[in-house]
Amino acid sequence: MIAALFPGQGSQKVGMGQNLYTHALAAREVLDRAEATLPGLLSLIFEGPEETLTLTENAQPALLAVGYAAFRAYLEAGGQAPKAAAGHSLGEWTAYVAAGSLALEDALRLVRLRGQLMQAAVPVGRGAMAAVLKVGREEVEAALRGLDGVWIANLNAPAQTVISGYREAVEEAAKALKAKRARVVFLKVSAPFHSPLMQPAAEKLAAAIEETTFNDPAFPVYANVSAEPVTDAHTAKALLIEQVTAPVRWVDILTRLGSDGFRTFLEFGSGNVLTGLVKRTLPEARARSIEGPDELGDTV
Repeated sequence: MIAALFPGQGSQKVGMGQNLYTHALAAREVLDRAEATLPGLLSLIFEGPEETLTLTENAQPALLAVGYAAFRAYLEAGGQAPKAAAGHSLGEWTAYVAAGSLALEDALRLVRLRGQLMQAAVPVGRGAMAAVLKVGREEVEAALRGLDGVWIANLNAPAQTVISGYREAVEEAAKALKAKRARVVFLKVSAPFHSPLMQPAAEKLAAAIEETTFNDPAFPVYANVSAEPVTDAHTAKALLIEQVTAPVRWVDILTRLGSDGFRTFLEFGSGNVLTGLVKRTLPEARARSIEGPDELGDTV
């Protein structure tokens, strides 16, 4: 069985989706709809500048549009439809669009708002995020015990965990982890995402989500918060709100998908970060990224 995967913030790059726009009518239709919803988005995706595209409020709708465009182009080219989907953070929103749970236009407006609210929740410079490599989740959890203001944000792979919180607390945690011979890389992000510091953003986003129509997804979407398959609109709404402050349980999602019989994973959109994480978490699985016309219609 095939599972569709959709990347999150950090995978954006200037020019993504441009070949799809040129060669795939389905992708062009999606991206034209995105431009009509958020005027100026398409030129920003294709031409940059990179520093503007990287802003949270721009990167999130841009990645959603390109990820869904790649998905639609793949189906148009005769690609086998997935039986489930999952997305990393922002990518979970793309998964719900692909599953027919959320209209593209509504999703674009909501994720732009999501980006704005997440950016505004903590003053620039007060928060930080860092990737912790070469040690397992348990060692990271042990290093964070007794520290205030720092939390696990992403469980990306068995030996890749991201921490998030106040800058001083993240720096203190980094020192403790380096003493355990971990490799710590501070991320180029503008806010401490997926931490309790995002609660103001979650509360404001909740009001907008509740006013938006969601349908039951056509196939299960495995949620970041629970790593469980979501099959109804009510649960989808609730978990997208909770997702703003909760850690991304990506290892658990991939493990659950594997135990549910999924052996083929297709990453739609920009880059191949999730493809790499599949290979590190489920070595026996088949995975590939689909971001250009050359991959359309292929599986693995």
